[in-house]
Amino acid sequence: MQVIVNAAASVDGKLSTRRREQVAISGPEDFDRVDALRADSDAVMVGVGTVLADDPSLTVDDPDRIDARIDRGDPPQPTRVIADSRLRTPEDATVYDDSAETILLTSEAAGDAVADARARGVTVIVAGDDRVDLSAAFDRLSARGIEQVMVEGGGELLFSLFEAELVDELSVFVGSLVIGGRDAPTLADGDGFVESFADLRLDEVERLDDGVLLRYTVR
Repeated sequence: MQVIVNAAASVDGKLSTRRREQVAISGPEDFDRVDALRADSDAVMVGVGTVLADDPSLTVDDPDRIDARIDRGDPPQPTRVIADSRLRTPEDATVYDDSAETILLTSEAAGDAVADARARGVTVIVAGDDRVDLSAAFDRLSARGIEQVMVEGGGELLFSLFEAELVDELSVFVGSLVIGGRDAPTLADGDGFVESFADLRLDEVERLDDGVLLRYTVR
């Protein structure tokens, strides 16, 4: 499975403010690039924190790209995948609308909420005891025919993916603003690395909007 992490961050590496509210970091050129990347992917993934903060749709907007997916035999929209260890995704979240399939990745810690979600018709994959075992969960996704996953955040999920050595590519749009704040989320939160770091190779630098897109391969 190919795992592509995509993020937009401020110059100081923040994804949003300490209030964890959505901030306009990129512009129309980058939005279009992200839409194209979604259209090329089998699944779009976020953590439950992103769902709670932003209530995203995680769908392709451009009608021509939707038609192109259909022409090549894919569903109109990529599958939405939510990493949610305790099934905190609200029942009225946008990811539950009928515009695309949604899969929840959870852990044994979710308990009875798993049966409740399945009773509502939600597809739930249980992998891991206290938190989602991402390697095992991705194996299950791969078995369902998902070959490319685009991951859009947040910081806790992105760190966990790097920690598990599951990331193949990283694209970061760096916007021309400083957010600041020691408690503001960063590209990779979690415990952080101390001795062994994710090793990246810079492949491309491109100016978009009033910022810079950096594309990396993870060695």
